[in-house]
Amino acid sequence: MWKRLKPITRLFLIMIGVWMLISVGLALRAHHFGQQREDQTADVIIVLGSGLRRDGSAGDALYRRTLWAAEAWQADRAPAILCTGGRSEQQRHSEASVCREILIENGVPETAIYLEDQSRSTEENAINSKAILQANGWQQALLITDAFHMLRASWIFEDQAIAHYSYPVPSQRVRWHWYSYLLGREVIALQWQAFKEIFNLPVTHVSIG
Repeated sequence: MWKRLKPITRLFLIMIGVWMLISVGLALRAHHFGQQREDQTADVIIVLGSGLRRDGSAGDALYRRTLWAAEAWQADRAPAILCTGGRSEQQRHSEASVCREILIENGVPETAIYLEDQSRSTEENAINSKAILQANGWQQALLITDAFHMLRASWIFEDQAIAHYSYPVPSQRVRWHWYSYLLGREVIALQWQAFKEIFNLPVTHVSIG
């Protein structure tokens, strides 16, 4: 039956098979990377933003990332926290400002919190955060995001020459079926990031993280 297929059909099936193998490999790599936590101290904790709910409250991802940042601050991982994430056209508040509210509710003083409230993607998180780090003389950051997102986030921050330690939210804090779905989306995002870098495409607002 394989021999009866037209050459172009065989080539297409081979390409699909290769893509699937690459995708599985990326999923395993992203999952493994997200399980590794660097228990180090830094100058600042960076919380990567995530979408808000329709009522303006934090979505699940932003809420768990912010709580994890509060725990890291209380454990003296860094003296300051930088909340990132801008405001969509449908929202009155930025992701960063909602992050700040949650931090304050969990015992972090407002004087220890800084905002980067203009970004709309992980790439812009990194670009805008770099300027804030330089302005404050911060050399090393503790990067916080979800485990499934940490590989791409670390990659992007490395591209911006931002020295950082990975401090992902434990994957156990996300229900497994939801984690699997988000990991699958992240595989697509990783492939898109690689495509952009290969062809030197500009920063976009499209982001899953």
